[in-house]
Amino acid sequence: MKTIFSGIQPSGTLTLGNYLGAMKHFVDLQDEQKCYFCIVDEHAITMPQDRLKLRENIKSLAALYLASGIDPNKSTLFIQSEVPAHTQLGWMLQCVSYIGELERMTQFKDKSAGGKEGVSSGLLTYPPLMASDILLYKTDIVPVGEDQKQHLELTRNLAQRFNNKFNDIFTVPEVSIPKVGARIMSLQEPTKKMSKSDSNQKAFISMLDDEKKIMKKVKSAVTDSDGIVKYDKENKPGVANLLTIYSICAGVSIEDLEIKYEGKGYGEFKQDVAEAVIETLKPIQERYHELINSEELDDTLDKGAEQASYEANKMLRKAKKAMGLGRVKKKK
Repeated sequence: MKTIFSGIQPSGTLTLGNYLGAMKHFVDLQDEQKCYFCIVDEHAITMPQDRLKLRENIKSLAALYLASGIDPNKSTLFIQSEVPAHTQLGWMLQCVSYIGELERMTQFKDKSAGGKEGVSSGLLTYPPLMASDILLYKTDIVPVGEDQKQHLELTRNLAQRFNNKFNDIFTVPEVSIPKVGARIMSLQEPTKKMSKSDSNQKAFISMLDDEKKIMKKVKSAVTDSDGIVKYDKENKPGVANLLTIYSICAGVSIEDLEIKYEGKGYGEFKQDVAEAVIETLKPIQERYHELINSEELDDTLDKGAEQASYEANKMLRKAKKAMGLGRVKKKK
């Protein structure tokens, strides 16, 4: 059985893109693999956060994981900051990272483009913390979007560097990028990935949007003037994106949808896309509202932190011993 690790930042309510591109697949994976799902709140603080909003987002994300079908009896769901081994190994991996390779990370370059004076040092050094998240659990596979591929390559490099320099203790993880629905695009700029941090609220569908909002957002989605429902990512990115969303939500192939809407305009097509999204999110939203203020949620996170700590601490002890940290106590 392979081990899978996935972490999501609690920096706002997840989008339909997060669900279709990742979380929906996680539900199936947990039946076949050993899964760790982590709310990476310590990554979130590389950017300024309101403390009360951050706590609210952490809890909300945990509830969305469970409402989407993550089963705490099959998977380990936990909050990163509740397992101190993450930051401890993160520091150790910083010490085998090079400034040059961290400065080459695309996300750091993008976010510090306006000048480094007001940029958190954590933004530069968080890739080793991300590597720590993954390496603590002997992770075999990390399912990520294209935007995180570079960080995963660094994780692999750090694992190999540590293994070669000290002791061969870390599993070098494989990167897994889902092919179908991996990139759900913005409804307003369909050449750009759908993002919960988009300043344009019409660009994304939140997993907690009500029916009216979903309908309105889908109906205002950018398409083109052709009026032809056809999958053509290059020339018709808006229509292609809506077809991808519809196909995954309704479980119907894109080819069948093209046939269904042959000779029909975008009005009926968009109406049906919105209804498919509403039907997909409705049971998740109902379960979310049952969970959000429940003891069940807290109990699940307590259990997850305990399980994760047990595994993480075993690997941390190995890493400390390999680097020569602490003492080796004589057996009595």
